[in-house]
Amino acid sequence: MDEGDRLAFERDGFVLQKALFTAPEVSAMLDAVESGERVANTQNAARDKEGRSSRLAIWGALGNDIWAAASTLPRVVNGVRALMGEDIAFFHGKVMLKEAGSGGAWEWHQDYGYWYGDGFVFPRLMSVFCALDPCTRENGCLQVLRGSHRLGRLDHGAVGSQVGASESRIEQLEPLFERVHCEMQPGDALFFHCNLLHASAPNTSDRHRRAFIICYNALHNPVLGSPDRYREPCPTCPDDAILAAAAGEARGEGSKTP
Repeated sequence: MDEGDRLAFERDGFVLQKALFTAPEVSAMLDAVESGERVANTQNAARDKEGRSSRLAIWGALGNDIWAAASTLPRVVNGVRALMGEDIAFFHGKVMLKEAGSGGAWEWHQDYGYWYGDGFVFPRLMSVFCALDPCTRENGCLQVLRGSHRLGRLDHGAVGSQVGASESRIEQLEPLFERVHCEMQPGDALFFHCNLLHASAPNTSDRHRRAFIICYNALHNPVLGSPDRYREPCPTCPDDAILAAAAGEARGEGSKTP
């Protein structure tokens, strides 16, 4: 990340990094989606307002596997540090499985709209959305409202089985901002602010739209009721750690997952 990226992040609430992950790294993560323990053991489903379902695997500890490696790569962690302007702690990781022909929408929301309820005092959190499949308009790519992070936190409530911003409020706000369809290739990554409004349409195409999302908290952002939570700086691993973890699992060495 350079000074131009930092200024763009402050202005827009997001920065797209092309080819942050290599093709072999993406392939290894897709193998872990399809056959790994972590995704298999942590899945649940969320329904949009039309009742369509998308599967989500989510975890709150790094563990010692391919996902921990991806979450602690220097090119990821240092990018978040540069944009946040301070040291960071790992918050959680998740894999979104918006499957071909059936994956539901994700309604308009801010991540801080519900992370606020977890006790985070300030909106000093960030997500890194890593594309594992091509993300297109046809298969429900991420959509964001450029600059909407400057609105501050909006009220959120139940939308289907998801948590979303007020639909009437979104209808009034949307004309004020540019809607950006974040079309991405496998390996691209979108770094975005926790107050950036974002959503995605259902996947009615014949192509999956799977993504790995890593979330981080500013190290000194207090968490109410949990004074020691997220006090450890996020570690960094060797730059080849994803492929090393995949090779270890292929040799039957296993992995430690929460």
